[in-house]
Amino acid sequence: MTGSSRSAPVLSRASGGIYRAVWRWHFYAGLFVLPFLILLAVTGGAYLFRDEIDNWVYADLKQVEPLDIAPLSMGAQVDAVRYFVGETPVKITTPATPEMATEIVIATSGGERRAVYVNPYTAEVLGSMPDRGTIMWLVRRIHSLAEFGTATNYIIEIVAGWTILLVATGIYLWWPRQDQKGGVVTLRDTPKRRSWWRDLHAVTGLFAGFFIMFLAITGMPWSVMWGKYANQFANGTPTGYPSGVRVDVPLSTVPMIDAFGETGWTTENAPIPQSVDQAATPIGIDAAIARMNDLGLTPGYAMVLPRSTTGVYSASIYPDDLTLQRVIHLDQYSGRALVDMSYADYGPLGRGLEWGINIHLGQEWGVFNQILMLMVCIAIIVMSVSGGVMWWKRRPQGSMGVPPLPRNRRTLYGVTVIMAIGGVIFPLVGASMIVVLVLDRLFAQRPRTVTRPA
Repeated sequence: MTGSSRSAPVLSRASGGIYRAVWRWHFYAGLFVLPFLILLAVTGGAYLFRDEIDNWVYADLKQVEPLDIAPLSMGAQVDAVRYFVGETPVKITTPATPEMATEIVIATSGGERRAVYVNPYTAEVLGSMPDRGTIMWLVRRIHSLAEFGTATNYIIEIVAGWTILLVATGIYLWWPRQDQKGGVVTLRDTPKRRSWWRDLHAVTGLFAGFFIMFLAITGMPWSVMWGKYANQFANGTPTGYPSGVRVDVPLSTVPMIDAFGETGWTTENAPIPQSVDQAATPIGIDAAIARMNDLGLTPGYAMVLPRSTTGVYSASIYPDDLTLQRVIHLDQYSGRALVDMSYADYGPLGRGLEWGINIHLGQEWGVFNQILMLMVCIAIIVMSVSGGVMWWKRRPQGSMGVPPLPRNRRTLYGVTVIMAIGGVIFPLVGASMIVVLVLDRLFAQRPRTVTRPA
C-alpha cells in the first residue's frame, strides 16, 4: 500500500474476510477484462454513430441530389448495373430517404461480392466498394473480435460474463462502511494520491455500473456458446420464434443471416423458404418491389434476389423503431407472401431480447440513446484507466499486487461458490474461473518475499 494515513479506512475494511475475498475476485476479473473493455468501449462508442459516419465518409457513393421526379424502376437501375458492371445482382437495398442512393450487391465471376451504388433518379452508377467494406463494418468486426479469427468469439462471451461479475463485486466493494468518510459519491484528495483514483473508479462505477451490466447482458446473444443455446431455446418455443415462420411451405437449409448478412437476433437462424407456386416465368424485380411496398415495408429495406428455380424474394428491414421490424419472403412465381413476420409476431423472450439489443446499438430512443450509450462507453474507459492506475500505485515491486487472502480461507471458498453460480449460467466463464483458481493456487498463494516501494 502507499503507506499514507489516508489509506487506513481502506485497510481497516480490507481486514474483513468477505471483503478480502470479494476484492480478490474483483482484481482477477479486472485483470482479464479491462484491456478488452477499453477496446469494446472505443469501437462500440464509434459504432453507435455508424450511419452518420458511413454516410459522411462515403457521401459520394451513398448520397444523391434529390430531384422533383419519381425514381426510376428498380429493374432499370439493375439493368444499369448489369450494363456498366456486367455481373449478377444478388441483393438490393432501397433508398431509406430521397437523398440516398440505391445499393445493389453483385456477385462477380471471381467469387467476390461488391456493393454498387446507383442514382435512383438517373440510373447513373456512382461507384462501388467491396460488400461490407465500409469503415463501420470493420469497426463492428473489431468490436466483436471477429476480425481476429473465429476463436476470439469465445473470448467475447468470457469477457461479457466476467464484466457482469466485475460490476457485482464492484458494487459490494463500493458499499459504504461505517468507518468510511468520503469516496461514496465524491472524490477525495488529488490525482497524485491513490485514494483519488479509487474514488474516481468507484463513483464512476456507481453511476455507470447498471448500464455496463446491461451492455454485457444484451451483448450475450451474439456469443458463440451462450448465445447459440439461448437462440435455440427462443426459436424452439413460442417465447421467441416468430409465429409467421410456422407455415406449411418447404424450407431451405439457408439461414437468414447467410443471405442478408445482418438480421434481427431472433430471426437470424430462421431458414429461408422455397418457392412452391411453379409457373412459366418469375414475376420479376419490379413486381417483387411493388409487392413489398404494397405490404407496407419501410423504405430502406434489403431484398435478396432468388438464385435458383426454388429461390424466393426475401426482404428485411430493422429500423430504429422496433415495431417496424419486418421480414417477408415472396414466392418468385406468384408473388405470394410465404412468410410475413414482424416484431409483433415475436414471443415475449424474443421481444425483450430485441428491445435490449436495440438499446445496445443506440437505436431505441434516437439521439438520446446514442448519447447515453456513448457516456457509458466513456465511463468504461475512465474506470478501466483509473483501475489500472490504482493497481499500479498499490502494487508492490516485484509482485502482481494480488489482494491479500482472507485470514479464514473458508471465506474465500464461500465467495467462490457464490461466484460459481455465474460460471454455471455462463459455462465459458466457469471454465475460465477454474483456470484462474488453479493459477491462483499455484502462484499467488505461495508465500514470497517482495520489496515494497519506499
